[in-house]
Amino acid sequence: MEPKRLFKSRTNRVLCGVCGGIGEYFNIDPTIIRLLFLLLACTATGFFAYIIAAIIIPERI
Repeated sequence: MEPKRLFKSRTNRVLCGVCGGIGEYFNIDPTIIRLLFLLLACTATGFFAYIIAAIIIPERI
C-alpha cells in the first residue's frame, strides 16, 4: 500500500489549491479548512501559513 501524501488539489481550488488539498488529505470538506485559514488570517498567521503552504506543498503530477 502506498503512503498517503499531501498535494495541492487540481479540482477543488480557489487560489492555489492548498485548502482543497488539505481537505482531500484529511477527508473533510475544504470549506472548513478555508474558514479556519480565514479566521487565522485575522491575526496574519493564516495568511503567512497559506503562502508558505502554497510554496511548500507540491502539485499532483
